[in-house]
Amino acid sequence: QVQLVESGGGLVQPGGSLRLSCAASGTSFSLYAMGWYRQAPGKQRELVAVIPSGGIANYADSVKGRFSISRDNAKKMVYLQMNSLKPEDTAVYYCKADRAGFGLSYWGQGTQVTVSS
Repeated sequence: QVQLVESGGGLVQPGGSLRLSCAASGTSFSLYAMGWYRQAPGKQRELVAVIPSGGIANYADSVKGRFSISRDNAKKMVYLQMNSLKPEDTAVYYCKADRAGFGLSYWGQGTQVTVSS
């Protein structure tokens, strides 16, 4: 089992930056694909970025060129660097761990990101 705890959210002005962190505990972290999702009020949760255990990261079109996902398997950490933030990036951001082929998925509790002047 994997436990996930997000941090780093907050209030930022448009054009600003934030770095979200996701700390994982449990075994076999390096075998999980790690992703960041977000959910704005009244909207469905959507994929922001995902980084496989040994592959290339993928991003939603809306954040390409502005956000960057990375992972440190030794520290069991996943990060989301968010630059050039826009008001439409306002949402609760969730970290997710998936292990393909095993039907295992875990979610963090979420961290609020608010982009406003």
